[in-house]
Amino acid sequence: MARQTETNHKAVETLLLFLCSAHGFPTGVCRSPLGMSGGQILDEDISASSQWSDSTAAKYGRLDCEEGDGAWCPEITGEPENMKEFLQIDLRSLHFITLVGTQGRHAGGMGNEFAQTYKIKYSRDGSRWISWRSRQRKQVIEGNRNAYDIELKDLEPPIVARFVRFMPVMDHSMNVCMRVELYGCEWLDGLVSYNVPLGQQMILYGQNIYLNDSVYDGAMSYRSVVSVWLGQLTDGMCGLDDFTLSHVYNVWPGYDYVGWTNESFPSGYVEIMFEFDRTRNFTTMKVHCNNMFSRRVKVFQKVVCYFRSESDWEPTPVSFSPVMDDVNPSARFVTVAFHNHMASAIKCQYHFSDIWMMFSEITFQSGELGNDHHYQTEVQLWAGNCRIDYFVTVITEVSAKDDSNTRILIGCLVAIIFILVAIIVIILWRQVWQKMLEKVRALLSSELCSSSILIILIPIAALTAAKSPQASAQEGVPHYAEADIVNLQGVTGGNTYAVPALTMDLLSGKDVAVEEFPRKLLTFKEKLGEGQFGEVHLCEAEDMEDFMDEDFSFDISDKQTVLVAVKMLRADANKNARNDFLKEIKIMSRLKDPNIIRLLGVCMSSDPLCMITEYMENGDLNQFLSRHEPEGMIALLSNAPTVSYSNLQHMATQIASGMKYLSSLKFVHRDLATRNCLVGKNYTIKIADFGMSRNLYSGDYYRIQGRAVLPIRWMSWESILLGKFTTASDVWAFGVTLWETLTFCKEQPYSQLSDEQVIENTGEFFRDQRRQIYLPQPALCPDPIYKLMLSCWHRNAKERPSFQEIHRILLESRP
Repeated sequence: MARQTETNHKAVETLLLFLCSAHGFPTGVCRSPLGMSGGQILDEDISASSQWSDSTAAKYGRLDCEEGDGAWCPEITGEPENMKEFLQIDLRSLHFITLVGTQGRHAGGMGNEFAQTYKIKYSRDGSRWISWRSRQRKQVIEGNRNAYDIELKDLEPPIVARFVRFMPVMDHSMNVCMRVELYGCEWLDGLVSYNVPLGQQMILYGQNIYLNDSVYDGAMSYRSVVSVWLGQLTDGMCGLDDFTLSHVYNVWPGYDYVGWTNESFPSGYVEIMFEFDRTRNFTTMKVHCNNMFSRRVKVFQKVVCYFRSESDWEPTPVSFSPVMDDVNPSARFVTVAFHNHMASAIKCQYHFSDIWMMFSEITFQSGELGNDHHYQTEVQLWAGNCRIDYFVTVITEVSAKDDSNTRILIGCLVAIIFILVAIIVIILWRQVWQKMLEKVRALLSSELCSSSILIILIPIAALTAAKSPQASAQEGVPHYAEADIVNLQGVTGGNTYAVPALTMDLLSGKDVAVEEFPRKLLTFKEKLGEGQFGEVHLCEAEDMEDFMDEDFSFDISDKQTVLVAVKMLRADANKNARNDFLKEIKIMSRLKDPNIIRLLGVCMSSDPLCMITEYMENGDLNQFLSRHEPEGMIALLSNAPTVSYSNLQHMATQIASGMKYLSSLKFVHRDLATRNCLVGKNYTIKIADFGMSRNLYSGDYYRIQGRAVLPIRWMSWESILLGKFTTASDVWAFGVTLWETLTFCKEQPYSQLSDEQVIENTGEFFRDQRRQIYLPQPALCPDPIYKLMLSCWHRNAKERPSFQEIHRILLESRP
């Protein structure tokens, strides 16, 4: 009765359950803190093997909290290597745990104890404990490196558990203390174990494809049947269309699937037993199946499921036969309706329709039994041609006399849920989809949908993370330079640099530290380019040495003219363009690096406003290299000028040095390419930004429905799809620039692809199913340098090298 009263006061509990897309259960959404730092986990649910003192007890082991002496610290007696100390958390119910966080003890500077490594054990019933292992079968997790910072670690694979133990790995070097947090969401399937025949091995064209349940946390029985527990069929990851590939785990082919051949099953079916935590009212079962029929793999022909509510099995099973598909080889979910059967266990027999049958994920939708009333509805959202399914379960416990009021309440809540979902969609549309290129969206819509990749899940995950300022701060390091960017509209329509807003604020109050240059000393030679707001001219400047800073070395003699580039703002330019021009001057005046084009002077006394920058006598790197050949027989026969490999690497090292300087200021170039690198004497390189303005390079820029022009062949996938420009996207462009350099700019990057195909290829980087096309290794390129290029094109921006690392690698590898 007390429970009923409590539930009535609670009124209604709602839950959005997102199902697998092509990349599985959206673990990016299931990453909420479970209550150590927020206090939802009570003190009595936190225990430990031992403690230093009352002030370092288990209840003080909460992430980012400073109560007590600042952490849980185990009492160490005897040899540390023999210790089995642990901090245990009871979540009171099963949870799907995807992430863990740890922190040491600093106690306001009084402590310096932390766990450099640790292990995790977990249990679903409190009696049988399982050691967590990574997908590479490693138990030890890298922990903290100091007592202050929070270290987050993804659990790959995730776990389903009620009890979790953090076990620091201790040695003689230091004492350990820990503060911890668990991240995930409640496990709603109610599934506590399954019993399945062992997965088998396929030999395909001489390649071994292992289709075993590799993350199963139970034991194997003598009958070659996996004993009851949980594993790969519930790990939240749905397999790729091509079962010979795997997600990025560095594991064996077939890893994502559990599969069997009909030769091993004379009955013609595979039987799987599912045990649940209690008797439930089942509505559906979803089975993610491979359907690569060209390899004799198909969705099951039919499934027959039996239900056990108490001790006996019901005599009448549910049978379902999906429609066979010999046209589309994509993996897919098959939904089986259970028509509200009540059961605590389900036994399903999946019949072969071809030689092989492979599953990667099985989920159940159900409600509990009792006096509770359960309502479940499926909400469908559409993004382009993609459908997103949300299962909304509304649970309430009421007496019969309140039934009518409850129905009204449930109806209102369901309506509110629909309204909230609609608001989320509108917000996502305005904040994310408008940032995406309309052309990209049109090209990728069908591709993304065919692979069931739901772009909308990305911003949903971001919104979920944003709800916790603590989690947002932790997960955002390192950020590179991606937030609060001020974009300056250059005189020719391009952006000189993307500059952090903080930097612009610091610059806004300072005068321009560049002298006025007399216009009469400029002689115009040719127009380099033009844009909406102005032009860029190549000029000769007289008496330039009189305007040099004392820290600026310029190799000219007295009265010698020098080549300069003059950016000229049109007199009729609007106010915004004039303000951006002045800001650009302020920025350029403070860029002082030997590998960055310098601002030499300005003409501000009258219109048109001008800024005068360096220009190198050998022009841009693209044209310079295209006129040269590598050293070798071809150059000798053609009598063409040559450039040695050592000089190529010397030039690339200078580009990396200039970008290292820009990135140290948090500046993002956004158009790094050989066309924007100028060449001087002795292969000196200086980075500029003239490329977009020159008709010569109009083919390097792709126009988006008459609006923006973008250098898509140099841009990272996240810049094209998400409009995200960072230092990491500059690193990507550097990899392409390095490729151009080592090919002597003889062809455009991805010359075999049309602009539309280049954009489609960015979708392959987004999907990350190993179908993306990389630029090939140039003939002159050593393996270590090509490896460096590939690292610049890593899908994960945080795993790309910094410009400091790139510069060091190039310096160390110089011949």
